[in-house]
Amino acid sequence: MIDVKDFTFFDKQNSFDFKGFLIKTLSYWKWFLVGLIIAFSIAHQVNVRKQKIYGIETTIAVQEENNPFFTSNTSLIFNWGGTSDKVQMISTTLKSRSHNEFVVDKLQYYIDYFKQTKYFLQDVYGQVPFKVTIDKNKNQLFNQFIKVKMVSNNSYQITIPFQSNTAEVISYIDNKLSVIPIENKEFKAIYKIGETVNLPFLHWRLDLSNFEKNNFNEEILVRFNSFDSSVSSCMGVNVAIDEKAGSILKIGVQGTNKNKMVDFLNTTVEVLIKRQLDNKNKFAENTINFIDRTLSDMEGKLKESGDELKDFGKSNNILDIEAGGANYKTQLLQYDAEKDAVERKIAYLNSLRKYLKESVDFSKLPAPTIAGIEEANINANVSKIITLSIQRSELAYSVKGSFSYERLDNEIQSVKKVLLENESTYRNSLMYDLNFANQKIAKLESEISQLPENKQEWLKLSRKYNLSDNIYNTFLQKRSEASIVMAANLSDIQFIDPAKDVGGGLLGPKTSVNYVLAFFMGLLIPLILVFFIFFISNSVQNIEDISAQTQLPLIGIVGVKHSESNLSVFERPKSALSESFRAIRSSLQFLYKKQSVDGSKTLMLTSSVSGEGKTFCSLNIATVFALSEKKTIILGLDLRKPKIFDDFNIQNEHGAVNFLIGQKSLDEVIQKTHIPFLDVITSGPIPPNPSELILGDSMRDMMEQLKKKYDYIILDTPPVGLVSDALELSQFCDVTLYVIRQNFTKKEMLTLLNNRTKRGELINVSIIFNGYENKAKYGVGYGYGYGYGYGYGYGYGSGYHEEEEPKEFFAKWKYRILKKFRDGRK
Repeated sequence: MIDVKDFTFFDKQNSFDFKGFLIKTLSYWKWFLVGLIIAFSIAHQVNVRKQKIYGIETTIAVQEENNPFFTSNTSLIFNWGGTSDKVQMISTTLKSRSHNEFVVDKLQYYIDYFKQTKYFLQDVYGQVPFKVTIDKNKNQLFNQFIKVKMVSNNSYQITIPFQSNTAEVISYIDNKLSVIPIENKEFKAIYKIGETVNLPFLHWRLDLSNFEKNNFNEEILVRFNSFDSSVSSCMGVNVAIDEKAGSILKIGVQGTNKNKMVDFLNTTVEVLIKRQLDNKNKFAENTINFIDRTLSDMEGKLKESGDELKDFGKSNNILDIEAGGANYKTQLLQYDAEKDAVERKIAYLNSLRKYLKESVDFSKLPAPTIAGIEEANINANVSKIITLSIQRSELAYSVKGSFSYERLDNEIQSVKKVLLENESTYRNSLMYDLNFANQKIAKLESEISQLPENKQEWLKLSRKYNLSDNIYNTFLQKRSEASIVMAANLSDIQFIDPAKDVGGGLLGPKTSVNYVLAFFMGLLIPLILVFFIFFISNSVQNIEDISAQTQLPLIGIVGVKHSESNLSVFERPKSALSESFRAIRSSLQFLYKKQSVDGSKTLMLTSSVSGEGKTFCSLNIATVFALSEKKTIILGLDLRKPKIFDDFNIQNEHGAVNFLIGQKSLDEVIQKTHIPFLDVITSGPIPPNPSELILGDSMRDMMEQLKKKYDYIILDTPPVGLVSDALELSQFCDVTLYVIRQNFTKKEMLTLLNNRTKRGELINVSIIFNGYENKAKYGVGYGYGYGYGYGYGYGYGSGYHEEEEPKEFFAKWKYRILKKFRDGRK
């Protein structure tokens, strides 16, 4: 019966067996080799199949560019905003849809050029021998490859494999898709270089760029994509502000085609410079437009007053009239000019107030200086509100959500309020100047009223003409200033380092890194598996495991058998395996002598569970006793699973069961074997009550009769960990051998053995370690106990036992090389 003590599995506290783990790890060297091969194969495939990714950068500077032609007295004032605001605005603009639409349209990035390689489609933009020019107003085949192949110096072939009777086309003038009917077959045609192709699904002209003879028969795949999707793919540009210099921007992109990235970066900066300069010139452009409208009106008035003055001179003596009124004329011109200047300022303020209250777009405001307003606050705030209005319009295509709009709207409203306050304050000052100018004019007009009528009429006409002429000349001067400013303006964005392919720039895949990772992963994964197996495995691995679990003596170590049958000692008597059983025989004789056993000697072999090799050990121990010319018999008492008869080619029709139940005599159940001095009693037919048969007096009678006839009696019993038969038979045995098999017997079974020994259920117990392989030293399947107990390593035991050629590839060749070396020395 199994006692509760049998389940106390650990007599000692287990600790990590580093040596055992190292031995087991080295024994799985094939796993590591396979792991490295697989990992390096995967890394190679990744490096070969994945396209190389490059990174290209360009650097720009953002700074205030004041026009050197103008000093502090310049009438027109321009300001695009502070530097920090401009940097943030440019960073946003570079990622905006509106900006990238200009870039994509200019570079025609919605047209793809590919070449089929072994593993992927390679983008060959900038490397094809031709350039495609399309008609944006007409349809182009959408999202389907058009195969283009040069067939001569002046002709090319188009191939389109249509799969249905319709085709989707796109018109880039409005980016609309439509479906047209076609023939459901492959389209193939040859066209001349420079010839306009007009097909229902294709309208282009193909021109040569860098054609070479090796471009013949090279197939290029051309594809027309969605304009919007092409723009979206360009919006992932990386814009970084230099931490040390806030006005420096680094613009970078990543991709597989360096030519395409270089063109994109340089073009995006060029488009940005042009658009920024256009926005900067908006102030001057508004001023020029306003002046042009004013000059157009003034030309008519000036012509009219000039004609009136000319008609008056024809009917009067101008010299006599001028002689008496020249002084008044000069004063009137001066006072009228002063009054006109004030009135123009007030008129601008009226227009500004109306514009601020009724309009939402302030980007078209003219410069205050066209009316002669030199008030710094008004000039600065008008410039600022124009800039904010332009920025808000830029955000329409660049950002999502209302946060940025709200921020700009709040700023615009704040500037608007301040500007209205500035306008009101400045208006009060101008009204005072206007009243003062009117008073001076009224006083002078009172004096003029005393002059003769012809002089008064001349002064009136002269006054009207001179005032119009003065205003006209003033606006001409301001228009000239605005034109000069507009022409001489410089962009606030400057190239520092234009994008250029100078080699390098490879971001991935990093081939060397992948191979290093493959090396570590090829070792790590098998190591984790071995580590997992080591910790989940609770089997006995080595001698240290046995000594750590039990104090019972280890009588011998048996290697792995390489013979077809279990009779290894008889078939190969000079093998190392045979020597290990002879060593066990010597140890057994020592044990019998120590116990003072005379005459016939009995030996019982058992194990924890089935499959640990107790029958194999029983047969070979019996064989070594028989080969020493000792009358030996094997008694098969595993009545539930009889085995031993197969190896001797005998029948199991009758055996121990027949004797125990009284059917046969002892001589009738004893069978001779082909091995001299070795007899066997098989178990016989399987009984319904094997345990009761063993407990009967017939078993004792059998043992007494056998002791009279044989020198050694070997009992092959069932596993003690499964049934109790072996416990009942131990009373008939002088020595009990408990078989433990490497990498099979569980460690807790040794605790079970300890408990049974302590209770006296098994006596005189020794251990046989079966199926031992020293894998760490000799490799899997070789070196099983070579030199154990002898002091001979591999290659140095020649002549003492028969050497066996290993089955493993590397061990086999090592064996053959060393064997030839030894044979050559003889």
